[in-house]
Amino acid sequence: MFTISLVGQKGGTGKTTVALGLAVAAARAGLETAIIDLDPQATATNWRDRREVESPAVVSAQASRLKQTLEAARAGGAQLVIIDTAGRNDDSALNAARHSDLVLVPTRANVVEIETLRAVADLLRIAGNPPARVVLNGLHPSATRTADEAREMVQGVFGLECAPVHLCHRQAYADAPVTGQAPQELDEDGKAGQELDRLYQFSIEFVNKVTIEHV
Repeated sequence: MFTISLVGQKGGTGKTTVALGLAVAAARAGLETAIIDLDPQATATNWRDRREVESPAVVSAQASRLKQTLEAARAGGAQLVIIDTAGRNDDSALNAARHSDLVLVPTRANVVEIETLRAVADLLRIAGNPPARVVLNGLHPSATRTADEAREMVQGVFGLECAPVHLCHRQAYADAPVTGQAPQELDEDGKAGQELDRLYQFSIEFVNKVTIEHV
């Protein structure tokens, strides 16, 4: 069973959006997938309540019970678990990072949000330096230069690597959750869904590679 967590030290960076999109991509690829919602706002859990399709499963849990919740997911046959954490400094992000094969850190490409990565880097060190990648989010669709500059800043200032896939500002990210969907379900050929599918492909290949290297 692989575990991917979404962490950050600020709300509104897109953690839940990415978690839901990756989980739907995994389920559509045939993996038994579960989301563990550690955020007290329960955004992922509420999304599941609006959803007509059974998969992926969403479980609301407390950070202090994460280990037991992961064990239950494994016993239930889950192949991929995605952990959505709170958008503030609490135990959920640290606990999630400690139990993850890959930590994804969504951030907008502006200096205010990028500066919060210093606290994320500290958190990752405390968690034992699990594999992690920053996911640039909310970029203008034509802002390739902005993405490259942000990647260089993240690497140079905070020592964190960015995922090769970034997400753009697209209406589908806001529209899909209203009906309990992910962007790739709202519009099969939409660019938002394609971005999430590419991010999923990168993530699953990454954790597969890490697992093989540690065998």
